[in-house]
Amino acid sequence: MNIRSLLPSILIGAVASARSMTPMATIATARLVGRHTPGHLVLLDNPLFKYGALAMGAGELVGDKMKSAPDRTVPLGLLARVMSAGIAGAALAPKGQEAQGAVAAVATAVPLAYLTLAARKQAIAEIGQTRSGLIEDALIVAAGAAIVALSARQ
Repeated sequence: MNIRSLLPSILIGAVASARSMTPMATIATARLVGRHTPGHLVLLDNPLFKYGALAMGAGELVGDKMKSAPDRTVPLGLLARVMSAGIAGAALAPKGQEAQGAVAAVATAVPLAYLTLAARKQAIAEIGQTRSGLIEDALIVAAGAAIVALSARQ
């Protein structure tokens, strides 16, 4: 195992640090259009998972703009990041290295959640919650889509 083989897992963990549901939503989208991830997870073929991940991803994008949205570092937010990053990190790891991919993604997502929160708070102070959230959404969704697109195969 080398670090380069786990790079997609690490990068998707960075995505999870800012948007907990985006990693699973991007993988679900890839699976729905017939693309497969290197890591083998039976869960990814379950229609409930695929459509549920899409719904949760969309819901998070909308909910994040609400004034009552909790910080991403509250216990439930961190748990969501751990689960999403773990699943996505395993899916993007080479076959046989799913566990290492999950660990790499989680180890990236959790500490970066604190850094991305600090950046978001600064952006909120400068340009407001909605505008900063929309910019963050665009960056994070694009990054997640690119990571999965470059890692998945037909």
